[in-house]
Amino acid sequence: MDIGENGVVRRRASQAASTRAEIVMAAGKLMLERGYVGTSVSAIAGEAGVVVQTIYNSVGSKAELLAAVLDRVAAEPGAPALLSGATRERIAAARTATEVIRIVARSSALVNERTSGILRIVSEAAVVDPDVGEFEQKRDAARLHGFGEVAAALREKRGLRAGLIYSGGMSDHEAAATMWALAHPHTFRTLVLSLGWSTEAYLNWLEKSLLAALL
Repeated sequence: MDIGENGVVRRRASQAASTRAEIVMAAGKLMLERGYVGTSVSAIAGEAGVVVQTIYNSVGSKAELLAAVLDRVAAEPGAPALLSGATRERIAAARTATEVIRIVARSSALVNERTSGILRIVSEAAVVDPDVGEFEQKRDAARLHGFGEVAAALREKRGLRAGLIYSGGMSDHEAAATMWALAHPHTFRTLVLSLGWSTEAYLNWLEKSLLAALL
């Protein structure tokens, strides 16, 4: 492949990425405005200025569109993934278990705040679309796995509650499940969006609850 062909390939890849980004942005906008059921693939195509087949070729099904919207929202500045590379580095560099928990609490609060709107759509869509329900289960499983990594880091820093399980000790799996439940997006939505807590109040509660439950 010569230099000219390389340039063509790069331009096509750039155009494809740009088209995909426009489709995902259009899908997010319409789903937040109209809900999952009220947003058709053809409406998304019209909003993005493409034909319907381009959506299937570039992103996939309607459920995959919703997944792509959630990934885009979570990756925006100010809302790092729970265990992004940067978060893993901060956890590895933390000197104490308390510092690890504070890092995780802040990361969880930021992610939950940024994704709360689209996650509401995911929960609503899961009731009517089995593909979305499966997707939601996979994300829950991935979140639990991520907290398992945090539990291992806490154990390594001698911060996880020690002792036999029946006498108050905690396994890594139990610690991961505890973090998963306390930091779950549904908990954020209930406390902040339904009951009117501020995000700062939620963060303070989450940090204190994780410290009390795990250390």
